[in-house]
Amino acid sequence: MVFAVTVPLAVLVGVSLGLLGGGGSILTVPLLVYGAGMDPKEAIATSLFVVAVTAVAGLAGHARGGTIRWRTGLVFGAAGMIGAFGGGLLGGHLPGELLLVAFALMMVATAVAMLRGRRAPDPARAHAELPVGRVLLDGAVVGLVTGLVGAGGGFLVVPALVLLGGLPMPVAVGTSLVVIAMKSFAGFAGYLTTVQIDWGLTLAVTAAAVIGAVLGGRLVARIPHDVLSRAFGWFVLVMGASVLLQQAPDGTGWIVLGVLAAAVAAAGGCAAIWSDCPVRAALRS
Repeated sequence: MVFAVTVPLAVLVGVSLGLLGGGGSILTVPLLVYGAGMDPKEAIATSLFVVAVTAVAGLAGHARGGTIRWRTGLVFGAAGMIGAFGGGLLGGHLPGELLLVAFALMMVATAVAMLRGRRAPDPARAHAELPVGRVLLDGAVVGLVTGLVGAGGGFLVVPALVLLGGLPMPVAVGTSLVVIAMKSFAGFAGYLTTVQIDWGLTLAVTAAAVIGAVLGGRLVARIPHDVLSRAFGWFVLVMGASVLLQQAPDGTGWIVLGVLAAAVAAAGGCAAIWSDCPVRAALRS
């Protein structure tokens, strides 16, 4: 039953990575926790392996299309591997519930950032490499988050490459896959020191996700990325709120939702989210 539910849904993990260069971990961890009944630590460790292999599989399509900046990706990834390995070591000694809450908060923060939108990329930088110092710093910080909570791969790398580097979305997506693979393997290695893996389920989920990554890589040039980003942002926001509610003590769900709404408002995200909201579009039509 676990295989029948988990493996087909894992295809969506690969599609997400192939299309957006992110979303693998934020889909895989809830899938493994709530679909396969894994312990949060085991789910995080497993997701790192699944996402790493899937990212490698998704590289082929982007390499053929010339949407990878190899030097940027390799330098960012090398710095991220150091942070991810350390995060994986630390995460193995923290309570699983705490890691799951931290993971959900990352989902919400990322969703708000995606829905608020990004500045327009500079076309002149479409073929540029980012400064090494900035790449190293960003890579180490994002890597630490990736290794610690099994999240923060592409859905932090892609915005970093777009916002800080001014790279076009397709180039940021392709380059992020290099970074994701390197950081995820390092984080997985860190978790292996303290966590046992169900390799049968892990390999089955990985194979399904790889199939999805191949499909996503073929679709990446056919679907507008602004549409994908908004849709994905709404999905991540709902998923993050759901995980937080699942972890909230009995009777405190409404408090969690209230705090969440206040945080979004304080970040100035409400107006931006509302401007993208499908409900608003429907009301105006």
